[in-house]
Amino acid sequence: ISSDVLVIADAKRGDIGNTATRYARAMFLGLGADAVTVAPYMGRDSVEPFTAFQDRWTILLALTSNQSAEDFEFHGTNPLFKEVLMQSQTFAGSERLMYVVGATRPSMLRDIREMVPNAFLLVPGVGAQGGNVSNVAKYGMNRHCGLLVNSSRGILYAAGPQASREEALLEAKKAAEELAAQMLETLEIGGIR
Repeated sequence: ISSDVLVIADAKRGDIGNTATRYARAMFLGLGADAVTVAPYMGRDSVEPFTAFQDRWTILLALTSNQSAEDFEFHGTNPLFKEVLMQSQTFAGSERLMYVVGATRPSMLRDIREMVPNAFLLVPGVGAQGGNVSNVAKYGMNRHCGLLVNSSRGILYAAGPQASREEALLEAKKAAEELAAQMLETLEIGGIR
């Protein structure tokens, strides 16, 4: 993989300090990932072993794109995803945090962007899960863009299950190019590019 490509280990790690330290080493040093997704629900000591790596990024699950996210992420007077956003800003290395925020709830992106105005947001859920780039950009973009939009299934399975390898590669490339074009168009409309 080229050194100018951001490698994200979508591992969703989250454990106590000693184990988290070993996971961080495995992801960053063993796999060579530039960033890793982490479930922050065990608190500070499950996150800071990852943020201790000065030249790497930690991406915390905040508002996920799956339907059953509401089982936990929306409970209480201050929903769990908002607690994650607020509390994590006090963690050591918080300047190297990004957040997973699903494209399937675009209207909530505005509040999230206000809470973490300078953070990058990793936004899954575009394509197969029903999210779209325009809404994500409208509510989640900051003055530098600040978005990493992801469409895994929409790209990987663009050709359908019966496609040949060549057809699958061609359709995946086409889907990725279409997503990139949508992002560029949105950036130009927003005056960022």
